[in-house]
Amino acid sequence: MKILVVGSGGREHSLCWAIAASPLCEKLWCAPGNAGIAQEAECVAIAADDIDGLVAFAGREAVDLVVVGPEQPLVMGLVDRLEEKGIKAFGPRAAAAELEGSKGFMKDICAKYDIPTAAYGRFTDIEKARAFIREQGAPIVIKADGLAAGKGVTVALTLDEALNAAEDALVEGQFGIAGAEIVIEEFMEGEEISIFALCDGRTALPLASAQDHKAAYDGDKGPNTGGMGAYSPAPAMTDALLAEVMKTIIQPTIDGMAAEGRPYKGVLFAGVMLTRDGVKLLEHNVRFGDPECQVLMMRLRSDLVAALVATVDGVLDRFDMRWYDDAALAVVLAAEGYPGSYEKGTEIKGVAAAGDADENVTIFHAGTKRDGDGPLLAVGGRVLNVTALGRTVAEAQSRAYEAVDRIDWAQGFCRRDIGWRAVAREGE
Repeated sequence: MKILVVGSGGREHSLCWAIAASPLCEKLWCAPGNAGIAQEAECVAIAADDIDGLVAFAGREAVDLVVVGPEQPLVMGLVDRLEEKGIKAFGPRAAAAELEGSKGFMKDICAKYDIPTAAYGRFTDIEKARAFIREQGAPIVIKADGLAAGKGVTVALTLDEALNAAEDALVEGQFGIAGAEIVIEEFMEGEEISIFALCDGRTALPLASAQDHKAAYDGDKGPNTGGMGAYSPAPAMTDALLAEVMKTIIQPTIDGMAAEGRPYKGVLFAGVMLTRDGVKLLEHNVRFGDPECQVLMMRLRSDLVAALVATVDGVLDRFDMRWYDDAALAVVLAAEGYPGSYEKGTEIKGVAAAGDADENVTIFHAGTKRDGDGPLLAVGGRVLNVTALGRTVAEAQSRAYEAVDRIDWAQGFCRRDIGWRAVAREGE
């Protein structure tokens, strides 16, 4: 098959890495890609949100399958446009992608189909939002309704913080059109776990569990980010708990979306919270998580391309996924200042050597660029995903940080405690 992957992050690098290893893949492109992806695929200079450009390229090159990585082109209708041209595409159509494109829509689906989640309200009026916040009290969660690149969520511990977050979105326009409406939710306490399932419109096939680390700094402190590291499997996600998530959250979402005339195809992410009242849905995403995708791809034994095609063709009821027993852990190296402002164009040294020093380590690139034989440059907030395998999470953690310490990048930083929950459980 001739395959095009859309995107330029660590998620897309890991997808390209797994797709390139498939005997079904004859030719692989990535648009726009990055310096690391260029080792696996031919990068083409088309932006991930250039829908016309991507559709034209796929038609011109007779692409057999397009794999859409990020949420923006899904919400914009890239899959719809490709399917209209007779090109297979992995990912939901725009109507189904609204599960991530609008947090309010997602919450309304939960309410309609009895999917357990936090109590909420939807607001476009600042005075009504303020009244609701004061009535509910803190802690409380304020979310921009639309896509805000992972930065539209405030977990407010005080009333002032909550009121300011609502004002930033609705009055100051901090998130543009994405924050023209906000969702205000009750605060849920517990442990958060990432569940992914391939969905073909009817059947949902769970993937291995993973756990992300959203906070910027050690000890889960600091602002929320797109993710500072992940590991798989998540020990807290037992077989019984996974069965509960599939029964109460994933399958009802798939059935509900079908009933709404918005059949869901692609990978569905459920960020769930293990609360004292049982498992509840925090949010749905309509694509692989980043950096969870990186650890999942490291553990995947099955042919990824075959799994993607089975999803698109609607035959997941006859498909099975196999996983290596080893744990995988990814540490994100980010630019100093992220998730706020940060310097671009700084040089990173020693990446290839760090990856070559241990066969259990793979370094996926996110925000990197290289012109010809020039130096490797950091051009994004999250820049590298240093990913390692181990018999235990602790062993994978040790290998990942050894590789991190071989990389020479003065302007970068990382959390030093990725996997701490699982390592503590293993110690017990």
